[in-house]
Amino acid sequence: MKRRFIVFATALLFWIPSLNAQTCTTLGQTPSTAFPVCGTTVFNQTNVPICSTNSLYVPGCTNTTSANYANKNPFWYRFTCFESGTLGFIITPNDMADDYDWQLYDITGLNPDEVFTNQNIIIAGNWAGNPGQTGATANGVPFIQCASPYNGSESRFAAMPQIIKGHTYILLVSHFTDTQSGYSLSFTGGTAVITDPKDPELSTITPDCDGQKLYVKLNKKMKCSSLATDGSDFTLNIPGYNIISAVGINCSASFDFDSLVVTIDKPLPAGDYRLIIKNGSDNNTVLDNCDRGIPENDYLPFKVLPLTPTPMDSLVPVQCAPDELQLVFKKPIKCSSIAPDGSDFSVSGPGNVSVVSAAGSCSNGLTNVIIVKLNAPIVQGGNYSVALQMGSDGGTLEDMCAQITPPVYTLPFSIKDTVNADFSYTISLGCDIDTVSFTHPGGNGITDWDWQLDYFGKSTLQNPVAYYNIFGEKTITLTVTNGFCTDSVIKKIMLDNELKADFEMAPTICPEDSVSFTNTSIGKNISYLWKFDNGFISTDANPPAQKYPMTGIETLYDIQLIASNGPCSDTLTKKLKVLNSCFIAVPNAFTPNNDGINDYLYPLNAFKADDLDFRVYNRSGLLVFSSNKYDEKWNGTYKGEPQDAGTYVWTLRYVHRDTGKFFSLKGTSTLIR
Repeated sequence: MKRRFIVFATALLFWIPSLNAQTCTTLGQTPSTAFPVCGTTVFNQTNVPICSTNSLYVPGCTNTTSANYANKNPFWYRFTCFESGTLGFIITPNDMADDYDWQLYDITGLNPDEVFTNQNIIIAGNWAGNPGQTGATANGVPFIQCASPYNGSESRFAAMPQIIKGHTYILLVSHFTDTQSGYSLSFTGGTAVITDPKDPELSTITPDCDGQKLYVKLNKKMKCSSLATDGSDFTLNIPGYNIISAVGINCSASFDFDSLVVTIDKPLPAGDYRLIIKNGSDNNTVLDNCDRGIPENDYLPFKVLPLTPTPMDSLVPVQCAPDELQLVFKKPIKCSSIAPDGSDFSVSGPGNVSVVSAAGSCSNGLTNVIIVKLNAPIVQGGNYSVALQMGSDGGTLEDMCAQITPPVYTLPFSIKDTVNADFSYTISLGCDIDTVSFTHPGGNGITDWDWQLDYFGKSTLQNPVAYYNIFGEKTITLTVTNGFCTDSVIKKIMLDNELKADFEMAPTICPEDSVSFTNTSIGKNISYLWKFDNGFISTDANPPAQKYPMTGIETLYDIQLIASNGPCSDTLTKKLKVLNSCFIAVPNAFTPNNDGINDYLYPLNAFKADDLDFRVYNRSGLLVFSSNKYDEKWNGTYKGEPQDAGTYVWTLRYVHRDTGKFFSLKGTSTLIR
């Protein structure tokens, strides 16, 4: 996109799309009429019609300059990626002073016109203001160059983008310069394959009713320009019958086609024929977009049927519990001949079935499939048939050749009974493992059972047994099938017999203090037995508090809870420490010799000392130890070094837990070595 700075009265002028720009009408100048691309073809555009229709979004550029981006004097090129890789191409102006810009879009599964509205499909582009060549190359910049003044410093090339196999892309080449000089476009340098490897050939032929027109389908898109309109690309294997024209479908609005109509000078009689390819008056056969022609003398056989009524040909295979039938006809049926109330058809079989409506999948008033709706799904297995009969409109069906199908045709079909996956189960509760037995009644031809038994795993048995050593809710899924019908059921099973004895208590108490026990056991219908190791027991869920005497020594007691629900029981034992005394005092001497006797200095029995602060100083007033924990002890060292024997001063501050009284004490202790 050329942007030239023009100095005039200090104003900078940029191109803005003219409000009177011509609408683009030439083939190839709109996304929906884009040129089909063959990667081996060089596209030579000798002129570029002047037009513009839409503004464009350019990532990283739109709204960042005063330039307006648009499809100015455009041509569009559409292609499919057949092998993933990088896409390289070069745009070379015929006049190297011309400025061309481009943008690439991924339009897979989209309407091509979404390039004007969908900002998420842009792959790459370049809108630099420099003239000359542009495109995507290995040395290009990894971003979109925005519109810019012409100073020669902007990159005209973007890095080759990665494109993906199976995706469809469209490339815009926008000619900023309003000239007719044209350019060439060649795809080169990348590793992606954008050339269709499929060889062109005839696919299907359908004669019309009198055999004078042949509707031909090709296996891929072919060039409209390669089709000789006088029909000389084709011949028949029967003398005396000549092809007089061939018309590509949609060639008036596109460059290529995959369907055409061949017209013969007179109707063909019923019989078997061949449509044969030959070089036409344009000196070629029909060519694909890479100029590969269908080989001369290739042919495709076809049959012209005598004008006879069109029978019901077949049924689309029915599924489990069908509530509709899809009837297929060899020749298209006129939709106007189908009675909407379905009275052209009846269904018979072991189940009570009636028809409530019928309709075709109509195109141009014709359909090859008629959908017959039933009053309810067929759930009873057996052999059925659908029959054609005189409808409420006074007739049966009429095909595209005006032949009436007589009411003598029937089509048989079979279905199997529907199935039910509902199951039952019994639970045998255990102390450690619960056993669950599952039962399914079978029936209706069920041959397969697929059980999902929560963490226990899977089973294909009709009546499996599962064992669970983890209690709680279990999710069970059963899917059954008889090869025709399938059903699934999900049930949740609660195994709520977990039994666990548990309680909470203070781990340490003072002599003669009360200790309480909080029962946190899990289970249903539990009885309890408490043993307190002090001569008392209790069967209450929440027993009374207990006291323990002063013995003069620190004592451990076993507190035991036995929880039982009848057949099962669980026992938990915890240790309760009862201190020898809770009288807080600091020893007047200690001997840190690691003999296990009086090795430390600390506040004795300070279990109920809250907000404790204990400090030890040497004779020089140096703090050698401090602690806020009642059971943290001084071992007679400072910074890892043993301290000298002698007298040390200590201070102790705390709040008594029971009385709330604050104490501040001071004294001395002797370190003996």
